Amino acid sequence: MLETKDLIDLTHTLAAPILEDKKYPWEALPLIKEFILKLGPTLDPEVYEEKGEGIWIAKSAKVFDSAYIAGPCIIGPETEVRQCAFIRGSALIGSKCVIGNSTELKNVIISDNVQVPHYNYVGDSILGYKSHLGAGAITSNVKSDKTLVCVKNGDEVIETGLKKFAAIVGDNVEVGCQSVLNPGTVIGRGCRVYPLSRVRGVIPEKHIFKDKDEIVPIEE
Repeated sequence: MLETKDLIDLTHTLAAPILEDKKYPWEALPLIKEFILKLGPTLDPEVYEEKGEGIWIAKSAKVFDSAYIAGPCIIGPETEVRQCAFIRGSALIGSKCVIGNSTELKNVIISDNVQVPHYNYVGDSILGYKSHLGAGAITSNVKSDKTLVCVKNGDEVIETGLKKFAAIVGDNVEVGCQSVLNPGTVIGRGCRVYPLSRVRGVIPEKHIFKDKDEIVPIEE
């Protein structure tokens, strides 16, 4: 369940070319910047326009004047970038997303219909289709001891080789308000995370994370 095909619907992101041949989705994180710079000039000029160096924004997107956007960046159709959003670059944002007030993004793939609407920080992460971060929920992308991030799945430990890697959030995941997704977090499709949670490691798909010792299946 850690593999890209089990976490992310690639039909809902322009990043499919750098994800489809990767066993694990975090392997695409170092490729985001260069991919955007190559993809941007090929985008349909009837849909997108170049708004600055390395910045392509869909004509149907709504971007508030107070938002800050650094390149390289792509913002998809019908996406809303609200007041004081801070997009620091290397951000590939899909269609019909909400990037909320004071939300900060850096080196991310944001799939279609994702909402990070209130005071969120998302860095060195991938958010799957229709995932949602509650108010104040953030990703933590660097370990306190600055060592390389690994993904712990029970007794299995997968070395990523990355110093900066926060979270992979699968499709249709709900993350509760004020939660922290620690480095190396992977959340399977259809999961729910309780508010104020401190998440680390792997949550299997269709489970509820209540705390580190209580992860229960969602009853159908």
